[in-house]
Amino acid sequence: MSDAVQLERRGEIALVTVDNPPVNALGHAVRAGLLAAFQQAEADPQVRAVVLVCTGRTFMAGADIREFGKPPQSPSLPEVVDCLEGASKPSVAVIHGTALGGGLEVALACHYRIARRDAQVGLPEVKLGLLPGAGGTQRLPRLAGVAKALAMIVSGAPIRAADALDNGIVDELFDGDLIDAGQAFAQRLLADGKGPRRTGERNERVQEEGVAELIAHQRGEVQKRLPGQFAPLRCIDAVEAATQWPLREGLARERELFQQCMQSPQRAALIHAFFAERGAAKVEGLARDVQPREIRRAAVIGGGTMGVGIVLCFANAGIPVQLLEVNEEALQRGLERARSLYAASVARGSLSAEEMERRMCLISGVLDYAALGDADVVVEAVFESLEVKRQVFERLDAACKPGAILASNTSSLDLDEIAAFTQRPRDVVGLHFFSPANVMRLLEVVRGKATSDAVLASAMQLGKRLKKVSVVVGVCDGFVGNRMIFPYGRQAEFLLEEGATPAQVDRALRTFGMAMGPLAVRDLSGLDISHAIRSRQRPNLKPGQTLPRVLDHLIAAGMLGQKTGTGFYHYGEGGRAAQDNPALPAMLEQAAAERGITRAPISDEEIVERCLYALVNEAAQILDEGIAQRASDIDVIFLNGYGFPAWRGGPLFHADSVGLPHVLERIREFHQRLGAWWQPAPLLERLVAEGRRFADL
Repeated sequence: MSDAVQLERRGEIALVTVDNPPVNALGHAVRAGLLAAFQQAEADPQVRAVVLVCTGRTFMAGADIREFGKPPQSPSLPEVVDCLEGASKPSVAVIHGTALGGGLEVALACHYRIARRDAQVGLPEVKLGLLPGAGGTQRLPRLAGVAKALAMIVSGAPIRAADALDNGIVDELFDGDLIDAGQAFAQRLLADGKGPRRTGERNERVQEEGVAELIAHQRGEVQKRLPGQFAPLRCIDAVEAATQWPLREGLARERELFQQCMQSPQRAALIHAFFAERGAAKVEGLARDVQPREIRRAAVIGGGTMGVGIVLCFANAGIPVQLLEVNEEALQRGLERARSLYAASVARGSLSAEEMERRMCLISGVLDYAALGDADVVVEAVFESLEVKRQVFERLDAACKPGAILASNTSSLDLDEIAAFTQRPRDVVGLHFFSPANVMRLLEVVRGKATSDAVLASAMQLGKRLKKVSVVVGVCDGFVGNRMIFPYGRQAEFLLEEGATPAQVDRALRTFGMAMGPLAVRDLSGLDISHAIRSRQRPNLKPGQTLPRVLDHLIAAGMLGQKTGTGFYHYGEGGRAAQDNPALPAMLEQAAAERGITRAPISDEEIVERCLYALVNEAAQILDEGIAQRASDIDVIFLNGYGFPAWRGGPLFHADSVGLPHVLERIREFHQRLGAWWQPAPLLERLVAEGRRFADL
């Protein structure tokens, strides 16, 4: 045994306790301790049953991230679970909090499982480019059936205890003390004369009719929904093995597929994304002893789509929030929008009606800035105009209490100018939510030149409470995400004018893995927004930085995207299905003529390279300017805010993977052929010259 695992005999029951804070991860000490404890219990003639519990807030939450990338140490987790399942004395896993990954595999190897009502169980390995490698793909379908097992393993999403009970994953739900519940269950087993019930010997659920057809259908769905992803298909292959072979052979196949995943470049990308997200929480230059301000009440200025989304973020986190609008009509419209969004969640079954009403009770509407005097944080989400922001912040400065945090949701305006509208610039910070704010995980926390450490720390803590992935960025036009999206979208438009079609551009980038193509995204957000930003930037263009013309033509024709039914695409009556815009080809020919070029076919490869390497080149410039703290922060922003495929690790991880010499070579070719926009970033040139990567910064 070890300090992380203790064994105590209580009469006929051996109590095995795992104590490895903070989440009882299955590091070497825990694995060795579990193996020793169960072997000792097996050898003790006075022990008739074993109860497994964990201390703290959770059962075992999977592998120990501190061991990632290190040589494996014996005993392995498969060795441990084989010992547990093979024991001659019945064992009971007592689940609370979460049993995830290897934690659930340990529980599945126990002969019985009980769960506290608020517990969750899951096998999230696919999110790291892996599959469950300690019997999860073989034991879960034997309990829950193939359909449920596939749904859990391929998605990686956890399920609640009640769902686990309904699907045979756990045997009983309980409230109250873990040890008492485990002992009581074990005593009933002994009283009823029940012995071991080994999951690996239960074959009825994996031999049901229609299993082969179900697996084939799931494989087709994954190929359609998750094109190019390696691990999900291997997960299906592993579950299929459980339906074809006895446990031993199935476990061998699972291990083989696990090793394939381990060798996949996608695993490295997903591991990078995992650690990058954790790294983003570390703020350079922020004193460790700085005390965040307490946030008990919030307010949001503006009841549009973004403002209401931010309101819901606060309500979802249990923070009372006021919504301020200019008049009663606008206010009621905003409050009704909030209610309708919650009602949609209720209709989907993701929110109870009772919880909806509880959250709505946290939302109140006001018309006067004077009503905001008790707010600890106020987020402005009004029209993207510096003059409008000035009016708002001057009134907030007068109305809000000392120490209140004044935040702007601006997506591109100068936060330092906004802060200067107040007498308290140290209390001003950017909180750039992404639309829809109540859904998107990303939050850019914009640090102005005057933003105090306490306010910055408070903003990061608030982001955590709102369940956001928060990334600190500096002040510039567009900060990090939008600044990089400008050249990305610009290249998409240039490609149209040079010979591509919207469908080809978007398809090429979706095939690469992007959630949406850039032109479909522009239509969704509104071309008038893109045009307004471009109009603001136009006076500051450098020599040789010409702009594509097609957007101007679309705006002149009143084609603003989905809001008008036509943009780069045409949208059917009341629908969102994208069709060719019949007016666009003539516009593209006119734009090409204005630029003095002739349209010609363009390869998908060039489409992908130009759009992605425009991202990379701009990111290198951002890093050089200190707008982003680290390269991995930029990856986090694009993974969580812009639909970049996690299995490619983010734009800078992808560039490192392709090889920076190749990326720079292509950028130089584009610079020579296409002009000023492709001036190579000095940082990129230095990295290549020094034989380094973005990961080395």
